[in-house]
Amino acid sequence: MARKDSGSKDSSTKSFDRSLPSEAIGEDELQRPQPADDPIGTPVDSQDLYRIMRHTVDRLEKDKTARGDLKILSRTLRELRYAFTVFRPYRRRRKVTIFGSARTKPDHPEYQAAVEVGKRFADHGWMVITGAGGGIMEAGHRGAGREASMGLNIMLPFEQSANPYIEGDPKLVTMKYFFTRKLMFVKECSGVVCLPGGFGTIDEALETLTLMQTGKQTMLPLVLLDHEGGSYWKDLGKFIDKHLLDGGMISPEDVNLYKITNSIEETVDEVLDFYRVYHSMRYVKDRVVMRLKQTLTDEHLETIQTQFADILVDGKFVQCDALPEESGEPDLAELPRLTFHFNRRALGKLRMLINEINRA
Repeated sequence: MARKDSGSKDSSTKSFDRSLPSEAIGEDELQRPQPADDPIGTPVDSQDLYRIMRHTVDRLEKDKTARGDLKILSRTLRELRYAFTVFRPYRRRRKVTIFGSARTKPDHPEYQAAVEVGKRFADHGWMVITGAGGGIMEAGHRGAGREASMGLNIMLPFEQSANPYIEGDPKLVTMKYFFTRKLMFVKECSGVVCLPGGFGTIDEALETLTLMQTGKQTMLPLVLLDHEGGSYWKDLGKFIDKHLLDGGMISPEDVNLYKITNSIEETVDEVLDFYRVYHSMRYVKDRVVMRLKQTLTDEHLETIQTQFADILVDGKFVQCDALPEESGEPDLAELPRLTFHFNRRALGKLRMLINEINRA
């Protein structure tokens, strides 16, 4: 699908969204707080931010910033601006990011698993983001098909040309820096699936975990998928249990931030079921506002009051309508809300709360 002209993005995106299954339609990316823990307020234009950025550039010149540092900043700004432009027409369509080795061969069961995962999500109307290279990345795009594929390629002196399923597509972005690329991977998706890979794959999986554990990434499903009989992620899970959990370096609830499985079916269900009742989340002042697809029963709400009281600073869980501060997202105005004063520390338990909500 060709990239839309910036002048018609909003209207074209709405008509585009209406043709998708409801499970593939997410929140308005323009209204999503970044970082995820920034509270929203009354929508205003962005002139204040443009002024801050221009002032920062002036300060860089007054500071006589080294040319090498300026090159990093300049390239970073240009890369992100272009990536934002490419992704913006698809902002309401849910996407899954697939990580994995660039060296996995097509006859390997992990490659075949990635093809099937990509196909399953595309069948549900989701798009598939990968690093656009070979191996698992190629497999994810192969399964999803060109229309449902988006790529974030990286400039390397070896092994990272774009795969034939995304090469030349307007939904492909090539980036110089890993940190800008990794930002886009998690910023633009509604779920992450990791298959086995090298240092980069482990880095991407653990960074996603770290961002969620610290509240810097909006909560999303993270699945670590081994092929049938494989133990790559299972072995990592044992390491986490033995050294991180038993060593007191993470909380017991933090293991709920990810799921390890050998099943493609469980992988797809884990991601889709995350949005069965839960839709999205915002911080409004000092409160979390969860948007839900249905109202919780009194009995279910009472269960939540009992089981999750320890994550509250004060007060109780309250069901209500959309708050005035959420007026920037009229498409979600009819969804019921669950609001509470979250302590912002128990992120693993917050993930457990979402699981409980989805049992409605």
